Formats: sequence, C-alpha cells, structure tokens
Amino acid sequence: MNGMHHFQTGWLAPVIAYVTACLGAAMGLRCTARSLVATGRSRLNWLLIAAACIGSGIWTMHFIGMLGCSVPSSEIRYDVPLTLASLLVAMVVVGLGLLAVAYGRFRTRSVLLAGPCTGLGVAAMHYLGMAALQLHGEIVYDRLLVAASVLIAVVAATAALWAAVMIKGSWGTLVASLVMGLTIASMHYTAMTAAQVHPTPVRTVLPGASPIEFIFPIIVAVGSFLFVTCGFVALSPTVQEMEEPVSAAMSYGASVPSE
Repeated sequence: MNGMHHFQTGWLAPVIAYVTACLGAAMGLRCTARSLVATGRSRLNWLLIAAACIGSGIWTMHFIGMLGCSVPSSEIRYDVPLTLASLLVAMVVVGLGLLAVAYGRFRTRSVLLAGPCTGLGVAAMHYLGMAALQLHGEIVYDRLLVAASVLIAVVAATAALWAAVMIKGSWGTLVASLVMGLTIASMHYTAMTAAQVHPTPVRTVLPGASPIEFIFPIIVAVGSFLFVTCGFVALSPTVQEMEEPVSAAMSYGASVPSE
C-alpha cells in the first residue's frame, strides 16, 4: 500500500489554497450581508454571487491542494466531466444553504437544518473530486478519517451559514473568513490523509487531462472571478449605505399622519 504525498511543492500549495478559501469565504460573507438588506431580485442576485464565491473558493482550495499531491508509483490525471461536476456541486449546495437561511422564517433553525445538509454536500464535492483522479492503482479510504472529514465539513458549513447571516462588520468578516478557511483546509487534508493507494503494475495510458492541461487553467479562471468579485464588492454600496434608504423611508412613513 502506498500513500499520497501531499506536500510535493512544500508549503506553497497549502498556503495558496488556504488564502483562496479565505478570499472566497470573505467575498461570500460580504455578498450575503448585502443580500439581507436587499429586496426582490437584488437579494437573490447577491445570494447567487455569494454561493459562487464560497463554493468556488472551497473547490479551488481542494484542487490547489491537489496540485501539491503526488503518488510515487503513478502519474495523476483528471476526469474532466467529474471535475467540473464537483465544482457545480460545491456552488449548488452552498447556494441552497444560503437560500434556506436568507429566506427562512426562523434563521437559527434554518442554520441548524441547512448547515448539515450543506456540509454533506461539501464532503460530496471533495470525494467526487477524488473520484475524478485517474492513476495506476486503486484508492481506498480509512473509514474513521472519512467520517472525521465529513464531520468537519458539517461543522464548517454550519459555522459559515451562521456567520453569513450574523456577521456584518469588516473585522468580523475577516476573522470569520480566516476561521472558515482553516476549517475547509482541515477538512481537505483530513480527507486526503484517509486516502491510500494500492498500486497496480499495469502501465497503460491513463485517460483524462493532466493538472497543467486542465486543473491549472480552471484555477486561474476561478481565481480571476474571485478577484473581479472583490473589486465589485468594494465598489458596491456598503450594508450601512443600503440600510439608510430603508431607515429613511420608515422614518418618513412614521412622520406622516394617517388620514
């Protein structure tokens, strides 16, 4: 049995992966905060952007970490459809969680219900991404570590949804995103530690795309999306500025005597 080496590039890949997860979380939290004071279509648009930020940040963290992964007995390639499906799963499950919390009548109960479901979806994203690996061997998993990784994903998702609806200030968002990035990275490397490879002597040509051919360009594209979103959020009205017209309208309505 042969394990995977997760630090082939030293600490470079893990550090970049962590920063990416934090950036996605921060952008998602800021967009969610804006959605909660918006109405109609605007609220839904902010939530969709938030889901794309958090989901793509989680996915990108996973595959940047995988760029530092190697198997001594085999090259690694990726099944393209499964890899893209894992990205879609990440954004969809986060989006469903945010929608459930933002539109739920009782937000605390919504967080407690949507958090575990979203966490299971994030874990599914990870293991779907692992299923996309093509190598000369069979990947087997330590069930205890798999269970631990799923538990971490559930805790991380629940905490993320709670932070999304409860935290509005810049400093609170910064701290929450750092913690979220840490839990996402912890889930990833716990799950990766659970994976062991049974090598096979057969050396047929592996299907799929190499990391440089496929994973790296996708990561650059997602990273560019997060960078553009960062500028978009920075230039958009803050939560306080969005709340001012609502407060002014309420005050005006209260000052007009009823006939």
